[in-house]
Amino acid sequence: MKNSITILALFISMVFYCQNHTVVGKWKTIDDQSGKAKSIVEIYERSGKIYGKIIDILDAEKKKNLCVNCPGDEKNKPVLGLVIIKGLTKDGNEYNSGKILDPTSGKLYKCFLALEGNDKLKVRGYIGVALFGRTQTWNRVK
Repeated sequence: MKNSITILALFISMVFYCQNHTVVGKWKTIDDQSGKAKSIVEIYERSGKIYGKIIDILDAEKKKNLCVNCPGDEKNKPVLGLVIIKGLTKDGNEYNSGKILDPTSGKLYKCFLALEGNDKLKVRGYIGVALFGRTQTWNRVK
């Protein structure tokens, strides 16, 4: 009986440990210039690729904003519900080879994500090479 309980406890702790070592989940975005929380993005996996969708906007005045500067199909769509991270693949400890959309400017950037511990996510958008870009740190929503 003791062995069964011990094995069950180990299994449960491994499940929780593995869940926190992935980018999949809900993340609070932090503006790299103002330091203020802006939105909640849900990062999910579909067909082996990573995507991220805005599921909440924390500034009540901006909840109904449209992506007026966005290209293509996203033009004039509501920012709330917009998929902003598209098609990233896991490469070692990073997720890259995809794009990130800035709904404020409407610009599309190359992107990579990297976990910093369990609850911080480094999000870098760049043009050309990763040296030319900017990084935000997002916090996991528990």
